[in-house]
Amino acid sequence: MQTFDYTTLTAVCSDLRNHWIPSRLEQVYQRDRFTISIALRTLQGRDWLEISWHPQAARIHIGDPPPRVPDTFTFSQQLFHQLGSLALVEVKAIAPWERAIDLQFAKRPGETPLYHLYVEIMGKYSNVILTDANNTIITVAHQVNERQSSVRPILTGQRYETPPTMTGTAPSLTETQERWQERVSLVPGAIKRQILKSYRGASPAIAQSLLQAAQLDLEITTDALTSSDWQNLFIYWQKWLKVIEEENFHPAENSTGYTVLGWDTTTKVSNIQELLNHYYTNQLNYQKFSQLKQQLQQKLNNLLEKLQQKAQTFTERLQQSDKADEYRQKADLLMAYLHTWEPGMTEMILADFATGEPVKITLEPDKNAVLNAQTLYKQHQKLKRARTAVEPLLAEVNLELTYLEQVEAAISQMENYQTTEDLQTLAEIREELIQQRYLEDPEYRNRNPSETSINFHRYQTPNGFEVLIGRNNRQNDQLTFRVAGDYDLWFHAQEIPGSHVLLRLKPGSVADDTDLNFTANIAAYYSRARHSEQVPVVYTQPKHVYKPKGAKPGLAIYKQERILWGQPQLVKGKG
Repeated sequence: MQTFDYTTLTAVCSDLRNHWIPSRLEQVYQRDRFTISIALRTLQGRDWLEISWHPQAARIHIGDPPPRVPDTFTFSQQLFHQLGSLALVEVKAIAPWERAIDLQFAKRPGETPLYHLYVEIMGKYSNVILTDANNTIITVAHQVNERQSSVRPILTGQRYETPPTMTGTAPSLTETQERWQERVSLVPGAIKRQILKSYRGASPAIAQSLLQAAQLDLEITTDALTSSDWQNLFIYWQKWLKVIEEENFHPAENSTGYTVLGWDTTTKVSNIQELLNHYYTNQLNYQKFSQLKQQLQQKLNNLLEKLQQKAQTFTERLQQSDKADEYRQKADLLMAYLHTWEPGMTEMILADFATGEPVKITLEPDKNAVLNAQTLYKQHQKLKRARTAVEPLLAEVNLELTYLEQVEAAISQMENYQTTEDLQTLAEIREELIQQRYLEDPEYRNRNPSETSINFHRYQTPNGFEVLIGRNNRQNDQLTFRVAGDYDLWFHAQEIPGSHVLLRLKPGSVADDTDLNFTANIAAYYSRARHSEQVPVVYTQPKHVYKPKGAKPGLAIYKQERILWGQPQLVKGKG
């Protein structure tokens, strides 16, 4: 993830001064442990200023409106209590070439600031601090006591002190090429690393941009540069300083995300705020997606393993109960041949009533024939009772296995993060598992079913009919029991966990074999049998699909179905 560097901060502050000063603070909302959103109202409208002290993604830029869920954090409440209805009148750098700024708030433009909101973007030491006009700390995003830092404690009630000055020389346009080259090449090594060590405000992205613009190898060392290389690199170094001094930013984007300075090697973007919001949203969503997917898969694997062991135990007990009739048969034989029993016998071999085949009966020598027969009858009754007790337990476990395998199939279909909808779909699966009590989260708030997303996968058949695919159990239920119309067709891999698939048909329209096979291929692809060559797929009208009373999300039964053979390898465009 690219660091929010000094160049980016300067560009953002310049844009804020040009378009959001003055503005009225209308609301403060805390999105998570590291991020707040401040609603700013200007004559042109309202926008949300996003400020984050995230250890890997500290930043400030105009972002998206926050979600419509209650804000339970006290920091945002304290900020709004002090700053509500005040005007943002100034955005200033705390010190040259430092990634720390001062947002100043007053009753109205032109008046003396009443409060300062200091935003320090310093990696894992990032922070947001509110002070009064005298720089006394009122509240802070992350308090730092004396044990955590003897150099700079940050506590409410204390006086705010600026961060320690960074080492390295402050860049200057007045510096000559000879002096600049001497400073950078003082210690031999990779040029990009030496630039970072020698000057404040430089970042890996800036060093890389300089080298790319000068058409130099990114790993080139100081001793490998020719005089013309040095001269060319210095030209772009001064261009960068000129951009900073004049605040004449033309943000650019590289192939992996944002860079702000890209010169001719990257794509220009029109709005730095949108660029940063898009980049950091995607980067953080990717992290959340990967972590959440791993957590859910690990939890499901543990649950499935336990249930499979339980199912195996119940199956073995049922197999034992299949021998119940053998015990009754032996008891009947023993009672029929009581006259042949002799004291001390340990076994008897008697002819079967029906087949005449010899049947070996093991006896307890300290019991007579009648008592041995009674023992066999009791064993017969015990095994019969065991079957009656175990069969419903096994059915319950198998139903639970089917449900969790369905959840597992939905997660496995999302191989990589691509859009915000992917994270939302995964979050819905987590919520579902919390509701079904497979996961615990004391802070979870039950959502209205109507809040379920409708970001189904979508295809078009060769004849132009729309195909919708549920991405999790909630979406499957919504697709089948709310979206499906009387003329549609419902598809699902036969007895295989997978998505519910809907072929949308208009009144009077008929799907031919091409459309049916196309949809069957999709149903096969979005199932647990994705990597098979052929998958049996059932289809029927939605009115023939039912949800059993009390069934878990995503589970359904159907009738009047027909079967097609889907070929998942023919599906293209999704994955």
